[in-house]
Amino acid sequence: MDDFSWPTVLGPLTNGENITREQAACAVSEIMTGNATAAQTAAFLAALRTKKESAEEMAGMVDAMMKAAVTVDLAGTAVDIVGTGGDGFGTFNISTTAAFIAAGAGASVAKHGNRAASSKTGSADLLEAFGFDLELGPDDVVAMIEETGFGFFFAPRFHPAMRHVGPVRGELGIRTVFNFLGPLCNPAGARMSIGTSDPEMARLMIDVLASRGVDRAFVVHGEDGLDEVTTTGPTRIFRLVEGEVTEAEFTPEDFGVQRATISDLVGGDPEENVAITRDVLNGIEGPHRDIALINAAPAIVLADLAPGFEAAMDIAVESIDSGAALDSLVSALAMSRALGKASS
Repeated sequence: MDDFSWPTVLGPLTNGENITREQAACAVSEIMTGNATAAQTAAFLAALRTKKESAEEMAGMVDAMMKAAVTVDLAGTAVDIVGTGGDGFGTFNISTTAAFIAAGAGASVAKHGNRAASSKTGSADLLEAFGFDLELGPDDVVAMIEETGFGFFFAPRFHPAMRHVGPVRGELGIRTVFNFLGPLCNPAGARMSIGTSDPEMARLMIDVLASRGVDRAFVVHGEDGLDEVTTTGPTRIFRLVEGEVTEAEFTPEDFGVQRATISDLVGGDPEENVAITRDVLNGIEGPHRDIALINAAPAIVLADLAPGFEAAMDIAVESIDSGAALDSLVSALAMSRALGKASS
């Protein structure tokens, strides 16, 4: 966009008007290349939040982020289970635990994540506590996915241009559009099951995925505010299949699990969450296992291993009970350590 200028973007936004997909992409490109000043970046992010982002604006921003990212090509279909974070409940690492269940079921999991922003333990913190090497490069992560069914894309390693926006986000001290963009930007182009604590953003995110031509995805919102499929009550689930979006409400009973309370799901520091994940993968029954299972189910559907949630739940249960889920963790960890040593 040759005629890009900050006034042509900030003017409409501050008047509460949407900008085009191309304008949004150009603005983020300016930020990602370090050409935008801190003031321009802050004004852009604050104006977007005040106006409320449109799907087309967010699609343009994802376009720019993916253009700046380190991306990979995988031979088959990969899936990711990821949350936007920020729900404030301090739950254990539900999505990452569910990812190993999905991998044990036969899915190729391209997990994309970062360190904790508001909780004690992000996906990267958990995996690091297990002993994973977070700094593996693209070829090594692809090799892990192809050989073990699980690989981890550490966000700072695969989205290095994000360093330009980090300080401004920290100084603003509020949630910005980048909290929601990250989960949409999987470096492997994986089919995603995304959780968000923001009910309005749930519909917006599925529309962004549709706008970008993603063939299949889920966006979930626990009505208790969890950025997961929840076991405390209903979950709104948006499903994208070949451009068509459907919306439905699911309860824990629909998945065949018991209801829980938020306090049943609370985690702790990385070491505590490692113990919880190990227990789940070792077959210990209870609320931790239940919520991990119901968050693995959408990924199993996305991986074309089951036609719907009922069949996916059976497959997820078998993944744990057969030991396959634990094996996925053990094999991925061993390979990550070996690759890390080889590259050091």
